[in-house]
Amino acid sequence: VQLQASGGGLVQPGGSLRLSCAASGATSVSYNMVWFRQALGKEREFVAARSWNGGMTDYADSVKGRFTISKDNAKNTVYLQMNSLKPEDTAVYFCGAGPIFTRVSALYRYWGQGTLVTVSS
Repeated sequence: VQLQASGGGLVQPGGSLRLSCAASGATSVSYNMVWFRQALGKEREFVAARSWNGGMTDYADSVKGRFTISKDNAKNTVYLQMNSLKPEDTAVYFCGAGPIFTRVSALYRYWGQGTLVTVSS
């Protein structure tokens, strides 16, 4: 499975962005999907996860109520809608796919290359 993340950019505080993670390869197998982020000089942190069938979602407390993870099955693409963005959301965002619904990054098998989100005025 190959994952291609896109949609990052520069946005003002309070603004919105939608990140995309397009999957190709063995997409007939449904995976749990996740978004992590890594700010400069910090460790990678969990942002949001979606179970393979959409029955479960999980969000970090820092983004709950502002970010939404979703999937378009026809396009094999997972999205992260980010609203009310804050400067502390600035980071490189990575999407991942794996067999287990978890917040543990090491348990995700496939990763995209990352897309940079900068929140600044």
